[in-house]
Amino acid sequence: MKSTENKNVYQTPQKPPKFRLVLMRGLYLLTFIGLAFEAWEYLLYPEEPIDYITGVTFSFWATYATLMGLGVRYPIKMLPFLFLQLAYKATWVLTVYFPMESAGIVTPEAESFYQICITAVIIDIAVIPWEYVFKNYIRTFFQFKRFPI
Repeated sequence: MKSTENKNVYQTPQKPPKFRLVLMRGLYLLTFIGLAFEAWEYLLYPEEPIDYITGVTFSFWATYATLMGLGVRYPIKMLPFLFLQLAYKATWVLTVYFPMESAGIVTPEAESFYQICITAVIIDIAVIPWEYVFKNYIRTFFQFKRFPI
């Protein structure tokens, strides 16, 4: 007997448990509060002209933090920003901090940012709903027949 179920119809993904959504909202809010005000203040009221790379950095952080604020309202839709946070902080630790440490040139600022990054990576790993990510991002990425070009 043939199944009447249409396997090509896109199904709405199951949301993560409510406690996970609360954790995600808390992380979005913490990032927003911890970064947005400082970054925007630096850009809007600079004490001196901002150099190119510092401007790029603070522009990214200000925009990123503002978008993280949207995650408080839309935690699932803004989930890629948690991936971004996890990836960029882990990348900084691996490609900037560890080489600085092995060369013996770690500054107090780098040490402070390292602590922030390690803490954020641990929190991101704990807060991201990995079962949801696997089912709705990773597994569907490899289902090419499901979403034809």
